[in-house]
Amino acid sequence: MLTRHLSRLDRLIVETERALATSLGAKPEATRISPAAALPKVELSVTEQQHAAGLMRINHTGEVCAQALYFGQAATARDAHIRTHLLAAASEETDHLAWCGERLDELASRPSLLNPLWYAGSFALGAMAGLIGDRVSLGFVVETERQVEAHLGEHLKVLPTQDTRSRAIVAQMQSEEAAHGLAAKNAGARELPAPIPSLMRMASAVMKAVAYRI
Repeated sequence: MLTRHLSRLDRLIVETERALATSLGAKPEATRISPAAALPKVELSVTEQQHAAGLMRINHTGEVCAQALYFGQAATARDAHIRTHLLAAASEETDHLAWCGERLDELASRPSLLNPLWYAGSFALGAMAGLIGDRVSLGFVVETERQVEAHLGEHLKVLPTQDTRSRAIVAQMQSEEAAHGLAAKNAGARELPAPIPSLMRMASAVMKAVAYRI
């Protein structure tokens, strides 16, 4: 079977279509059943429901950013094996995106209205990291997943105790984000120098504060 090599225009069209679908609310199909699927639906108070929705909106936006980051990195990766690694991680993030979207629907809420902005910024960051070099690009994966794992842990502490459906999704995501970071480290990631991790945490804090509400 012949493999078609995409031209630059083809790649631009593919990435534009993917960006629009991911950031404008298209609901991706998960390849795996949500961790929440087998758990009973529990009645939450209005305050609890709004709080859970805000946290799951943050997580949904985080997955939008992860998709953009990985695809941006893959677009500029030099090594074919690194590109394959990044695309495989992006595929797993698609499940996370779908699970968060499903839970937002159940909570009668919606994704962040600013997802196109988050996607564009994350894609640009990923592409820039890839242009610097594959080891630096993998370093961004390690640091990103380290910070995501930490904030998901924080969410598990503050989600309503009885909201087992949201908690199951977040716990599964946390485990898999840690695995993504470890895989990137084992693939030869270079530790990012200061102050890059601190700047990433600041940008993440802004995103979480805004996405919780908008």
